[in-house]
Parts: sequence; structure tokens; C-alpha cells
Amino acid sequence: MTVLPPHARTGFPTAPRSRVGPADLEIPLGARSRLYRAFEILPGAVSISAILLVFLVPLVSPRAGAVYVLCVVGVMFLRAIRGSVDLARGYTRFRASARIDWAARLRDIGRTLEGRRVPASPPHAFRAERHRALLAQVAAHPERYPHPASLVHAVVVAAYNESYSVIAPTLRTLACSSTPGEQMWIVFAYEERGGAEMEHTAQRLRAEFGHRFAVFELVRHPRDLPGEIAGKGANITHAGQHLQALAVRRGVAAESVLVTTLDCDNKPYESYFDYVAYEYIACLERKRRAFQPISLYLSNIWDAPAVTRVIASANCFWNLTCTVRPFSLRNFASHTQPLDALVEMGFWSTRTIVEDGHQFWRSYFHFEGDYAVVPIHVPIHQDAVLAGTLRQTMGAQFRQLSRWSYGASDIAYVAAGVFGAQRRVPLLRSTLHLLTLLEGHVTLACVSVIIALGGWTPFLIMRRTGGADALVSQMPLLVGMIQQIAMISLLISLVVFWNLLPPRPVRYGPARSVAMLAQWLLYPATILGYNATTALYSQSRLLLGRYRERFEVTEKVAGGGAGIPAAGQVRLGTVGLCAMPGTVGLCAMPGTTSSSSSPTRSGRATSSSAD
Repeated sequence: MTVLPPHARTGFPTAPRSRVGPADLEIPLGARSRLYRAFEILPGAVSISAILLVFLVPLVSPRAGAVYVLCVVGVMFLRAIRGSVDLARGYTRFRASARIDWAARLRDIGRTLEGRRVPASPPHAFRAERHRALLAQVAAHPERYPHPASLVHAVVVAAYNESYSVIAPTLRTLACSSTPGEQMWIVFAYEERGGAEMEHTAQRLRAEFGHRFAVFELVRHPRDLPGEIAGKGANITHAGQHLQALAVRRGVAAESVLVTTLDCDNKPYESYFDYVAYEYIACLERKRRAFQPISLYLSNIWDAPAVTRVIASANCFWNLTCTVRPFSLRNFASHTQPLDALVEMGFWSTRTIVEDGHQFWRSYFHFEGDYAVVPIHVPIHQDAVLAGTLRQTMGAQFRQLSRWSYGASDIAYVAAGVFGAQRRVPLLRSTLHLLTLLEGHVTLACVSVIIALGGWTPFLIMRRTGGADALVSQMPLLVGMIQQIAMISLLISLVVFWNLLPPRPVRYGPARSVAMLAQWLLYPATILGYNATTALYSQSRLLLGRYRERFEVTEKVAGGGAGIPAAGQVRLGTVGLCAMPGTVGLCAMPGTTSSSSSPTRSGRATSSSAD
């Protein structure tokens, strides 16, 4: 088989190299190889075929059609039960880790490296035994571990044309982080396409917030650079190159810079950067690791309409679940990687509209399979989709989900790396990764359709042909019973959802709380109308070769300031840093009764690591 040149087709090199370089990691533009094209077609072909089988198999044998549907329903029932268990586990870890003073644990590491005594810590705190074991390792091998004070957190905030009222809360949140401002570099990456208003907003933000951080850089991404598609990946890669030069000018080693990418409406939990620094120090293979927080779409949840609330909440559940599934955990939305790894890889892809999830695969192939994502069990709060009107919001939600589901384009990219002529990754493990990726996208596209239609299709076809089969006759009842039993998992989700909710804003009455629970009646229609539809839409585009090479920005408008509660608004189970316009304060952590118990920059806790 003829091996194609770089970029032209598979995107992988023809000549042996010691390590995959940045140019070899890019998605191909233009013509694809037969292998690449076959795997682009695969997800759409499998998803559409799986749906068609619901109608075609009963024509041959209604009983076989019933068995097919029952197999799908049964597998999804088992997965729903497992998902409920993992959701509860993820939520439990979230609550436990949110109570920890990660800055105090970093100070423990610093004291150990300096040969000073470390105060005793409570024995039952989150991963207290692991912390003590880490301190013992640091004392035994101090040369392996960087000092916490030597680390810099570079935060790349990406923006297009969002308003000041959308972006400012994010910067207020960063300013109130438990990490000292002297250790934070802010790189505000904005698009030239945003126009004069975006330029004015950027200058205003620097004037207002620049003094709160060691560095506050404005990096404008020029429009229409060659080899790029307009999107977030190109923007933050341009900012990353600026950041690399900044680190060189300041004499800071690349391995000492932890780079976090944020959308401009993201609000990290107050101890997020300290938590990341702790895990980074603890990893000996730290260059080969990324750090993934929990994305919670709750900042404006009380203001969003019911349909987008359901979708946002379901995404919260999935992100909590993934934190306890190491093999399935991927880069998603906002995450952190060290600068030295990003420089080697050429930062992020400039050729995809799903640069966050794709970054996992770029890293995986660059490090030849020795790469993993470390879960960070505290959140980065984001907005649920909320545009100007209900109709605009519904359209914006569809565009956002269709962009996310275009992550199916990674299936061909991964297959080319696993089965291509220049494979550098372990075959078995990489094949399992590929099958997991394929199964996830196919399930998203077709399972809800199969469950919705499959209970009745074999029964109706049998009735029309005059056949008789007890199993087929009971199909609607059987599928309905399984779905009712599976409602147990929904009840667990409702409990988690209620505990995640920020306090209800005073402008809403108790009826709004009732609506927050009643909204789940829309869940089946939402899954069909949005998740399945957007997945089939994206996979069909790949099947037909109609590639998406334009990033459609999700419209953002500022909510009513209801998202993360202000200081003094206490609700058990609510966590997060409050940064609504005009307010700066800490929310109550789970199990606490006062916001004053949390460490802040102005009054940091002095107790030991398990406060």
C-alpha cells in the first residue's frame, strides 16, 4: 500500500520518527485516504443501520426483531444502573474534595521540600492516606518534585464577540481564587473577527483586572490565517505561542507553567488551580498527563428554559460520572496541561471545531499511548445555553450539541493512528479506545430511537401480517416495564441535581423550584429531539463527506445573576465561587454552615492539609 505524504491524507508521517511531531498530528484537509474515509463513514453507517434494523428485521421475523430490541433495551438498562452508581460515586468524591484546603496541602509539600515539620492532618479527610504517602515520597526523593511556589498557572481565556457582562464574572472568579495572583498569568485570547466592540471590551477588562495578576496579556487572533479553520482551537493555539514566548522572556521553564483553557463564561472553583498543582506535583510522569475538572452547566440554570436545563443537567451528570471512569475520561471543555507538552505538540489543533476532545487523541499519539487524564473532582462552572428568545435559545442549543457530536470525526483520526502504516501506539489498548469512542457516538445517535420505536414495531408488523408470538405480543409491555424499573436511576439523578442546584434567586417563587423537578418529564423528548438528532446530523455529514470547517459560536447572554450563589447564600450541597456582576464572595461548601470557613486570598486558612 502506498503511504501518503503528511497532511495530504491520513495526517501521519511516512518516514520513521522518534516521536510524532506537531505537523504529524493534524487532521487532514482535502482528500482522505481510503482507510480514513472508511472510518469517517463508519459511525453514520452503523447508527443508521441499527435504526433501520428495527423495521427490517421484524419483516423477516417479528420474534427476531423483538429479541434485537430487547437486547438493546437490556444492555441500556444495565448501563443505566451502572451509571447511577458511578454518578453517586462521582458526586461523593466531588463533595469530599471540595471541602479540602488544597492550598494547605501544597504548603505541606513545600514544608517537606524545605525540611520543615508538617502539622498533623485529620485522618479521615479526602485521600488523607495518599497525602501522607506523597509527603513521605517527597521527603525521600525531593529532587523528583517541584516546589509549589515555582509553578505558574497560565489561564487562556478564549473569547469571540461576547459582551463585558458575560466575560467579567470569569475574571472576577479568577481574581478570587485561593491561588495567589502572583502565580497566575492571564492570557485573554480574543478574535479580530469580533470587531471594534471586542477590542474595546478587551482593553476594559485589562484596565479593570490587570493589576490582580502577575501578567495580564491581550492576544488578538488575526482572521483567516492559512491552514486554519475559524474556531477556538486556532485562537488558543495562537495565544499559546504567545505564552511560550512570554515564558522565555521571563525565564520560566516550560515545565513549570500549567496552562488552563477557559471559555469566557467559565468560572473555576476557588481551589481548582491549587488542586491541579497538587496533582501535577504528585505525578512523576507529569508531562504525559492532563487534568480534567467537572464541567457543571449551572451558572445560569435558574434563568434557562426547561429544555436547555434538562440538557445542561444531563451533561453535568455525565461529567460527574466520567471522573470515576479512568479509561473513559477524556479532555473536555476546560482542562489543564503543562506548557512543555503543549509546545512539543504544537498546542491544539487548528483544523477542528472540537479541539477539546480532540486534544486527548493528539496527546495520546504524541506520547505513543503513554498518556492519561487525571480527574480533578471540583467543578468549573459554565452556562447553560441561553440566548435572546426561546426560539434563539433552542437553535443555539442545537448548534452547540451538533458541534459536540461532530467529535465523531475523531473516529477516523484515531483509526488512522491505530491501523496506519506508522503505528506507534499499543495495538490492543488503542483498539479498545477506538471501539469505546465508536460505541459512544453510535449509542448517542441510535439507542433512544430504538427504545422509543422498538417496543411497538415488531408487534405492529406481526399484527399486520397475521402472525402470533407471545414474546412479540408482550413487547410493548416488556419495554415499558424495563423503562419503569430504570426510573430508579432517574431518581438518583434527581437527588444529585437538587443538591447541585444553586439557591433559588429571590426573583423566582416556589413554583420555579417545582418546575425544576417537573422539567424531567421532558427528558425522553429532549433525548430524541436533541441528542439523537444532532448526533445523526453530524454523523450523516461525515458519511457524505460534508465536513464542518466552521466553528459556530454558541450565543451567550448574561443571566440574571442567579448562577453561583453570593456570599451568605448558604445551601447544603452547593459549591463554587461566586462571581456574578457586582458581587465577589465565596459560596458555602458542602457540609459547612458559613462561607467564612473557606480559604480566600485575603484571609487564607492556616490549618493543615485536611481542613
